[in-house]
Order: sequence, then structure tokens, then C-alpha cells
Amino acid sequence: MQIESLKVFCDLAETESFTKAAQINGVTQSAVSQQISTLERLFKSLLIERSKKRFRLTREGQVLYDYSKQIIQTYESLHSKLQEIKDIISGTIRVATIYSIGLHDLPPYIKKFLKDYPTVNVHVEYRRANQVYEDVLGNVVDIGLVAYPQRHVKLETVALRKDTMVLICHPQHPFAKQKGVKLKALAGQKFIGFEPDIPTRKALDKILREHGVHVENVMEFDNIETVKRAVEIDAGVSIVPQGTVLQEIHNQTLAAVPLDDGSYFRPLGAIYKKKKVLSPAMKQFLAILKEG
Repeated sequence: MQIESLKVFCDLAETESFTKAAQINGVTQSAVSQQISTLERLFKSLLIERSKKRFRLTREGQVLYDYSKQIIQTYESLHSKLQEIKDIISGTIRVATIYSIGLHDLPPYIKKFLKDYPTVNVHVEYRRANQVYEDVLGNVVDIGLVAYPQRHVKLETVALRKDTMVLICHPQHPFAKQKGVKLKALAGQKFIGFEPDIPTRKALDKILREHGVHVENVMEFDNIETVKRAVEIDAGVSIVPQGTVLQEIHNQTLAAVPLDDGSYFRPLGAIYKKKKVLSPAMKQFLAILKEG
């Protein structure tokens, strides 16, 4: 029996998916099934109740999971400690990020990190916010990057920087000539927003509701890039993080106007699973993100 087999079993137990367990460990689904069968023969116990309707560990499977998790955490702690003693920063970091952070905030940090630690492989996946949380909880990735990080009993959160929110509009829109716009002025305006389940959309809805402002939601998208394209064709106005429109402002395809009612910020955060053993590479990666 190898530790790798126990890790595959734990990943399967946590994701409840042979496909995801295979993806996490870089093997085929058939290999996952074979390793589980090997463990069942070794312990002479049925570990998983195989049913098309639901995935469930047997009592023996739950015991094996509990002890295997401790063994894996101890092994990873040992490996991490030995790397620290030898001052080794290497390995792979799997990151899941929402589109706006991945496209606009993350690149300079990745560039700096890889310059300092060229032997580390950083693999980045672009995902919707809910998928980032799922990937972190399911051990598909090591670290998630989200806006408006949510508290979760199984997650640790590292607060990063805050984005200033601004109104964006077409350069010929009347708002574009103003030095600032009050939220009340948005009443009745055609508005390009994010889809209802996106955290930034929920935060903006709350801000508008608190100011008694009702906008006409004409389009909804799941990513910042499509929102900007819609505003560029003058389909409506929107409120977005300032850092995501610097290129468009420079090219004069969009105008950004401050909100006069006060300062509105979008908090960013890194999340990882509680009790996760962070490798030296992961610790350094988070440290560089926090420098921002």
C-alpha cells in the first residue's frame, strides 16, 4: 500500500467523483477504480457503496478516510518541513480564479513569483465564483481567488487588496463629461450587470437598493469582459472595479467616472482549505499576493 493510494481514496471521498479524483491525481478513472479495489482487498472490507443514485462511504470506508487524512497531512507536513530545511521552493501550485482577478489583477503577481521562483509551476484555471469554492473544497486546486470572500467553516481566507468601483459608460454618454456621478442619477438608466449569483452583482444590488435606486437591467453576463464589450457599444452603463478598465480608458473605448456618494470597494481574497498543509511554494505565493 502506498500513500498515493490513500490520497486518491481521500480525494474520491471528498469529491464524490471518480472523474474529479482522477483529475486531481493526474490518472485515469480506471486507475482510480483499480486503486480503490486494491484497498478493499487489502483491508478485506467494502469501502464505497456503489450506487448510480448516490455516493456514500461504508462505515469501514469512513474509518479509513479519517485515518488516511491524518496520514496524508502528516506526510505533507514532513515533506514541507524538509523542503523548508533545505530552502527548496519548487513544485506545482494549482489556482482557480474568477475572470476579473485572473485577467487583470493576477498577471503581475504571477510574473514576479515566477521570476523569483522559476522552478515552481503555477497552473491557473478561470472559473465562476461558485466553481472556485467547489474546486478548493474538493481539492481540485490548492488556492482560490475570489471577490467578496464568503466565510466558510471549511475554508481559510487571506484578505488581499480592495478594488475601487467606478461607473463606466460609452465615451459619448452624458455621464462621460462629468467629474462624478451620484447613484441617484442612475435611476431608470439601462444597466449592464453581472448574473444574479455573482458576488459582485449581489453587492451592487445591495448598494443600489440602500440608495433607493432602480435601474433597468438590460443585459446580464457572467464575466467582466463581456460586460465591458456591451458598454462599449453603448447598450447601457455599468459599475465595475477600476483596475479592470485601465486599457479601455487608455484606448478611449470606455469612460470611467467616480461615484460621488462615497468610496465603494470590492474586497479580494485568497481561500484555501482548512488544515491544508501549505508547501513553501504556496506560502511564498500567498505572501506575494498580500504584498499588493
